[in-house]
Amino acid sequence: MKAKARAITYYLPQYYPIPENDEWWEKGFTEWTNVTKAQPLFPGHHQPNLPTELGFYDLRVPETREQQAELAREHGIEGFCYWHYWFGNGKRILEKIFQEVVESGKPDFPFCIAWANETWKGVWHGLDNQILAEQTYPGIEDYTAHFYELLPAFKDSRYIKVNNKPLFVIYKAFDIPDVKVFLNLWTQLAKENGLDGIYFVGHLFDFRKYQEILDLGLDAVNVVRMNEVQRQLPKPQLSLKEKLEYKLKNYSSDIPKYEYKEAIKVLLGEESKNKNVIPTLFPNWDHSPRSKGKTLVLHDSNPELFRQHVKDALSLIEEKPEEERILFIKSWNEWAEGNYLEPDRRYGRKYLEVLKEEIL
Repeated sequence: MKAKARAITYYLPQYYPIPENDEWWEKGFTEWTNVTKAQPLFPGHHQPNLPTELGFYDLRVPETREQQAELAREHGIEGFCYWHYWFGNGKRILEKIFQEVVESGKPDFPFCIAWANETWKGVWHGLDNQILAEQTYPGIEDYTAHFYELLPAFKDSRYIKVNNKPLFVIYKAFDIPDVKVFLNLWTQLAKENGLDGIYFVGHLFDFRKYQEILDLGLDAVNVVRMNEVQRQLPKPQLSLKEKLEYKLKNYSSDIPKYEYKEAIKVLLGEESKNKNVIPTLFPNWDHSPRSKGKTLVLHDSNPELFRQHVKDALSLIEEKPEEERILFIKSWNEWAEGNYLEPDRRYGRKYLEVLKEEIL
């Protein structure tokens, strides 16, 4: 059955212990550590959100990766977009899982890469602003090494392509000081190695700058309108009754909490009708397991509201060429951001089933 869109979900390869997390947080730390510690921060707040059929998995187990791929394929998802960390001078973190996917040839499921070119700070987990791993841009020699590190993936038959070019997302294209040098170099290296080029996609939070990012030389932009929730929607106000309830239960009254049903009105926009603008779908969002309530919570997401969100996105891209009729979904498994499609104890597979019903 032909899908109405090319649904690609961001995939976090974080669910296994690494020396850096052992040092920074605690021995054996993974994303599950924050997920299981989460607590309700206001009346009606559903936490913790916990997995069901896939369990508290360890991504070093190949069978888990096979299960994930089968679940995604079954529900109309074209492939996973793995977050990839290259900090410059060859420094990598969390590379093991993707390397195994490439080298083993399993799971037999399409994939692409998103370069998370951002400095890691303690605030990522609700702590201080200490720099844990700094993102650097050493120049042409490092850019070349980076390309050749990923070349086996780019040449893999499973790699997702647009117009016969491997799709590669850059999280913060504006942060690369010589970005045009980087883009031109990778295009040249791709062609020297038998590829038609690279389909560069800029990940962008401020949709108003989408033309600026395209002007850098990228092929497309993935608009992620999360910031529009607080920019466009009125700040939530508590009634006197609610204020009293919060006080009695010792809840914070200043958590940036917005209703999901209102948020989906601003999470998509008319800019996504443009051929080279890719919208982002959010099944849910609750960053409190990581940030302890310091960043955004989209309250009361449910599968039927997500259905409307999917319908709205499909209507924006329906006139595009088939190859470029792409939807990014954030995310497959960002459990500590309360941002996932994997089955949970509250709704099971319902989000996935809604996606399948609307997209296939």
